[in-house]
Amino acid sequence: MSEFSGKVALITGTTGIALATARRLASGGAAIVACGIVEEANAALQAELADALVLSADVSVPDQVRAAVAAGVDRFGGLDIIVNSAAVHPYGTATSTDFETWNKAMSVNVGSIYLTAHFGIPEMIKRGGGAIVNVSSVQGFACQQNVAAYATTKGAIHTLTRSLALDYARSGIRVNSVSPGSIRTPILEKAARGENGTDADVEAAYKRFGEAHPIGRIGEPEEVAELIAFLCSSKAGFCTGADYKIDGGLTAGIGVK
Repeated sequence: MSEFSGKVALITGTTGIALATARRLASGGAAIVACGIVEEANAALQAELADALVLSADVSVPDQVRAAVAAGVDRFGGLDIIVNSAAVHPYGTATSTDFETWNKAMSVNVGSIYLTAHFGIPEMIKRGGGAIVNVSSVQGFACQQNVAAYATTKGAIHTLTRSLALDYARSGIRVNSVSPGSIRTPILEKAARGENGTDADVEAAYKRFGEAHPIGRIGEPEEVAELIAFLCSSKAGFCTGADYKIDGGLTAGIGVK
């Protein structure tokens, strides 16, 4: 029997780490419900995983999350796993970030985790428990300049993860987070392109980013997906309320040489 046979997984996002996670959990036998706003990515994932339920949904909107959970339960009979990977990454300081951008970052990066828990946990309890994994970032521990909103949301994810873990441990629900370093995703590509847009040498930027990590390279989405899959599996049955860094050693040292 496959490790996730009979399990139903809700994943927010359909690109980057979310895409790799959908592939990984599906390969382990899970039924996949994926929610994204990038229509091309949604269509590509649906074509690749024909048995999945891929929905166009803004996971910062309560009614759309409620509908996504209900659709997944209706299609597959329940909910066992939630992986919160959807995110936006605005740049700016506290003074240069406008209030609308600040609120958008909070509602997508943190609010969506609240919403999937709010609507999803009751369904998980019906199944006797489950696992939730929230994708945070090393920027929840040590951040760059000019990322006030993004870094704040990633720190908040760590706190919300602990809160959910404590509140629902006796319901058989384990809640953990992962904090990646630089990973080859659309968000990192945007950073690599910077102000140069289509003229940017993305691979050169990735090399430069990778050199900041002691391991000497950036990470791949599939590597993060493997960690997420472990935390969703029965092998991690005693793991809850914790964050797991997957950052190539980035936060292990200090920058002084």
